Amino acid sequence: MSSREGMKASVPEEPTRVYRAAILGLGFIGGADQHSGDALGQQVVNLDGTHWGAYSKNPHLTVVAGSSRDPGRRERFSRRSNARVYSDWRELLSRECPEIVSVATYSPQHAEMTVEAAQAGAKVIWCEKPMASSLDQADRMLDACRRSGALLVINHNRRFHPHFRRLRKLILEGGLGTLRGASLCWGTGRLGNVGTHFFNALQMVLDRTVEAVSATLDLSGRPDCRGLQFQDPGGWGLIRFAGNLTATFEAADYSCAPATLIIHGDQGRVVVAGTRFHVEIRGEPPVTWPDLPQGETSMDRALTEMIHWLNGGEFPEPAISARHTLEIIVACHLSHHQRGAWVDLPLPDESWSKVIKTG
Repeated sequence: MSSREGMKASVPEEPTRVYRAAILGLGFIGGADQHSGDALGQQVVNLDGTHWGAYSKNPHLTVVAGSSRDPGRRERFSRRSNARVYSDWRELLSRECPEIVSVATYSPQHAEMTVEAAQAGAKVIWCEKPMASSLDQADRMLDACRRSGALLVINHNRRFHPHFRRLRKLILEGGLGTLRGASLCWGTGRLGNVGTHFFNALQMVLDRTVEAVSATLDLSGRPDCRGLQFQDPGGWGLIRFAGNLTATFEAADYSCAPATLIIHGDQGRVVVAGTRFHVEIRGEPPVTWPDLPQGETSMDRALTEMIHWLNGGEFPEPAISARHTLEIIVACHLSHHQRGAWVDLPLPDESWSKVIKTG
């Protein structure tokens, strides 16, 4: 956690200041590159935002540069943005001195890029999920930003979605009564790349620490389009939270199950299916929260809060939560290799170097 997360910035900036931003990684989520999305079988327009999309709509910053090893991505981004492009991200940091840096590359590169961006003087580092490939790497990122005073933001975008924040408030205020359980389900497996969103969202709305994990990985061997070096299986399991609250998750590699999050209490339940929030409270008619207005994404909202922090305000979502999420994913792998045995959290130091081969 940055020394300034959760508190006011020490030297407020003028609200009208325009900040310099740069994007390291100009693919699907970083550069809103549909050519890259085609390789993933996904559409940019279906995302809850992209780094370039959020930057391009915010009047308080200008994107000065982007970097990618891929010449096609550089050329397409240059046309889209009119920003300077680099094949070497280190050269970009040295020449451009951006104040906000997006790290939108594969997770094995996150730690190195985040540490060097912090050392180069970036004030905000907006890093893609999963946070890192190991807990050791995540700690390097947190420590570098703590020492430099930079704000580290991990792109678990549900944390910035107003309905997820409303759900957290409802639960903390006892709106569902005493909690009795929770369940997660999603298709396509991938505990690292997809599960990180679901685990982090569940941590957020429950606002409880995780005490233990029991899991079995799906070893169907679904190939990762990012390359043979990445292996990110799905799986099934249990997560035990403080207060003896247990959540289940089901995420098979080749499942067609719709993405759902369900929270059960003794006075009601909430079913989240995609972006639809259905609330059932005992003694009251069921309610479905209205869809958000078109055009604004969770990443837009996240960026607005980063600018607010730069201008002397508070930032409510500390990056340490993403480190805890990575710990859950590591624990799933450790549990599988112990035939589904319960693995206690926090994990011992010797587990911090275990590498999870997510993309």
